[in-house]
Amino acid sequence: MIVAALALLPCVLAVALVDRACGGAAASRQAALTGVGVPAAPVQLAPAYASGACRALGPTGGRDRGRTVFVDPGHGGPDPGVSGRAAPGGRPVQESAAALAVASELARLLRADGYRVVLSRTGDTSVRRLGPNDLTDGALTATQVRQDLQARVRCANDSRAAVLLSIHFNGYGDPSAGGSQTVYDDVRPFAAESARLAASVQSVLTSRLGLADRGVLTDDTLDAPTLSDRADDYGHLLLLGPAQPGWLDRGTTMPGALVEPLFLTAPGEAAMAASAAGQRRIAAALAAGVEAYLAGPPARPASQ
Repeated sequence: MIVAALALLPCVLAVALVDRACGGAAASRQAALTGVGVPAAPVQLAPAYASGACRALGPTGGRDRGRTVFVDPGHGGPDPGVSGRAAPGGRPVQESAAALAVASELARLLRADGYRVVLSRTGDTSVRRLGPNDLTDGALTATQVRQDLQARVRCANDSRAAVLLSIHFNGYGDPSAGGSQTVYDDVRPFAAESARLAASVQSVLTSRLGLADRGVLTDDTLDAPTLSDRADDYGHLLLLGPAQPGWLDRGTTMPGALVEPLFLTAPGEAAMAASAAGQRRIAAALAAGVEAYLAGPPARPASQ
């Protein structure tokens, strides 16, 4: 969950995507991505992926467009993200579960239309494999958060994707706050392409969901507490931002955006996120936005 600097303060931040958070939320790399048609990659000295994480899925619709979309369901495992309820006393709607459901349906739609999809996680797990000593009172520390973020960056780059989309949901203490927003980083060599992707996704999302349009934002405008002073100095979403020696060795290498379709703390919006029909509706909007972007002028290759 991420809240923009629109006179709102965040209550939980995307611990699985950004090295920033509100304080309350809580071997070797695999030689290849697991899945369909994925070439082997050299083993490097880096933490292994969790079981079911960084999975590649081939096209299913009888055509192959020859392009990959990296889809990242935010949070997972020891970090459930923000939660809300569709009605007082109802079952909680957890961000990690809703993001995974939407991401799974988005992957199905994209694959049916000829795209290869890589999912950062396919279950209720972190992306980095966690050991028994990696949690403190059941929660990730700042160090483990950053390592999990780096595992997502690594998976995205290993996927050789044409585009990256990370899925989160928003939250706020006032249940009247709601709407859709999309975030991108504007300092990368491919920032113009990331902006075009974010605009495409946001346009379709607001049109199809009919929620308040909170706009397209750059990640350096997000108003949120941080896990550490170093994260504050960095000032970007780790999955979207540039490399910084000693902090992020290599950033993602493709245009990307992070989308928050709605607020789980708004009961009406939480009801959409909790229902299978609502999840399909959100995923269909995201698929249309991503495919509209991919149908546009191809991005020029960009270096780190």
